[in-house]
Formats: sequence, structure tokens, C-alpha cells
Amino acid sequence: MIDDQALSLLRKWFASQMPDSRNLSIVGIDQVAFGHSAETLLLTLVWDEGAAQRHQDVVVRVRPPAPGLLEPYNLERQFRILRALEGTPVPSPRALWYEGSGEVLGREFYVMERLAGAVYEMDVPAELQEAPERLAAMSRSLVDTLVAIHNVRPTTTDLSFLDSEDFLQRQLDHWHGQMARYQRGALPALERLHSELIRQRPAASPTVTLVHGDPKPGNFAYQDDLVSAVYDWELATLGDPLADVAWAEINWTTPGFFTSLPGSLTVDQFIRRYQDLTGFEVRHREWYRALQGFKVAVIMFVGAMLFDNAVSDDLRLADMGPAVHYYTVRALAELGVEEGIDPGPVTAGKERYRSVRDAKV
Repeated sequence: MIDDQALSLLRKWFASQMPDSRNLSIVGIDQVAFGHSAETLLLTLVWDEGAAQRHQDVVVRVRPPAPGLLEPYNLERQFRILRALEGTPVPSPRALWYEGSGEVLGREFYVMERLAGAVYEMDVPAELQEAPERLAAMSRSLVDTLVAIHNVRPTTTDLSFLDSEDFLQRQLDHWHGQMARYQRGALPALERLHSELIRQRPAASPTVTLVHGDPKPGNFAYQDDLVSAVYDWELATLGDPLADVAWAEINWTTPGFFTSLPGSLTVDQFIRRYQDLTGFEVRHREWYRALQGFKVAVIMFVGAMLFDNAVSDDLRLADMGPAVHYYTVRALAELGVEEGIDPGPVTAGKERYRSVRDAKV
């Protein structure tokens, strides 16, 4: 939670963005605990305007301390993406203001409207688990929203600032580069996965679309069992929509997400609905799943190394380490590689883990 001094600076900054407001105050400030992307503050602005008192619920997205899990962070880029989505069928929050100097909260941030809706991030309430018809509607709406994202065309929205060149190669280079930044020894399994992805790489989808980058169920808010908002655009770019499909596919059956429960569309039903609505052929599914398996394995590896290097004391990052090889082996199997390969040092040290855990008790 931000301290009183930062809160005072933030109030003054909001007042400067709203010159017609008087007696502006911030109430109900809360920090969202889940997730590993930009830090999220929920708050309400209250002010006098003319003879009326007004209020607005907003979300403040703050750049995490460097280095973060999903570097490089660029909140102005995210802000511009949200601005470009205004007026499209994608249910995204309206971007209000951007602050890039770091003089207010010490780090850049942007402000967006707070849309109504519940987010189910690995925590599905019992009443929803026992309502298969609701789960079916929610999973259909998730697919329809992914279709809406992929129907956004760069030529008809202000997204020309996003790189669209050779998306698949950019992905392979980026995640391999993130792995190399943090490795402390040979990583045979991840390196083999990277080389097999290059060797077996298919031709990309012929259509370039807006790609969300992280369309897991926990990044969609729901109201009346329909998607009301899409969040976390850190990884968005222009590129191959089949990468998003594969990321959604490998998350679809992950325990904890509502899409894994009876009543939700199956993976094959999801794929059929997506193809019917877009006209895109979802092909080379094994390769795209392997690509996204490499991506998630590297993200987990970076998290474990940030913990091991004492950049963060978040035990959730340490817990990512054991998952690295699991996702690597699954991705290699997608490419026909079944042999056992040594993972190398991909987990946080036991002494480091114990010392942080004991300090938190």
C-alpha cells in the first residue's frame, strides 16, 4: 500500500489532470494482490464540480520495481494500446491519463476506468463451480472476446506504433534472450527446446492481427457471465493470432481456471468456435503449443532466478522453479522429443528459500 506522502502527491496529480474539479479526494484505495505484472491500485476519486459532487472508480497501473518478471515494461505503450481500442468491440477499459516522469509514485503509471466485473484468477467460487450452464456461457464469451481482439485490424486503428515484423522470430529471440540473461549454468532442456522450435518452425499465419499475448482466463472480467473487460496488455503486439490461440489452449485445462471445470467448452470446442467465427485455420497446434510452453517455462525460470538473486522475496516466484522443467518436457513432447534431458539449474536454492520462508513465519 502506498504511504501518506505518496497518496498526497497522487491526489495533487489527479487534481492537475482535472482542472474543473474542486476539493478532490481519494477514497477506498486498495491494492490487488494477485498477478505478477504491473502493480494495480483500485481507488475512487471524489470531487466537486459546479453544484454537484461527482465520483469515478479508477484503476492505477504502476510499473513494478526493476527488474520485473516480464521485462521490458513499457506502460506508455500499454496506455496507447488501450486508447487505440476505444470504439472497437473489444471490451477494454478507457485509458484516462499517463504519468511517465516517476515524480509522483517513483515509477511510471497510467490510469484507466474501472469496469464492472469479477475476475476468477485460480479461485472459482462454489456457486459457479456448480453451475455448468454459466461456465458454458463464460467460456463461449471468452472465445468470442479473443475473436474480437483478433478482428482488430492495424489499418483501421491507431496501432501502427507496434512492431509487426516476423512475429515468430521475435518471440523466439525475446524469450531465449530472457533465459540467457538469468542463466547461471548450462540449461540443456530449454536450449534443446529452443533449437527444435527453430528447426521445426512452420510458416506463420497469413493474417497479422492484434495479439494480446496473455489471454488466460484470469485476464478476463465477467459480468452476467459475459466478458466485461480484458486486462493485462503488457505482452500485446501485432503478430500471429495462432500464438494467442495456443496460449489460451495450454491454459484452458489448467487446474484452478474455470475453463477446466465441467460445463465449460472443451479445448476442441473452443478451437472449433474460434475457427467458425474467424475463418482462420488453426493449424500446427503442436508447434504453437510448444512455442508457448517455451514462453511459460522461461517466465517461470526468470521468476525463480529473481527470487534466487534476492531481487524479490516473493515466495510465489520461488515456487515457479519446479514448474520450469515440467513445461519444458511437455513442450518438447509436442515436438516429438521424448528423451530425458537434464534441466540444469532452474530452481531457487534451498537455503535461500528456507531463509525467506522462515523470516515470513
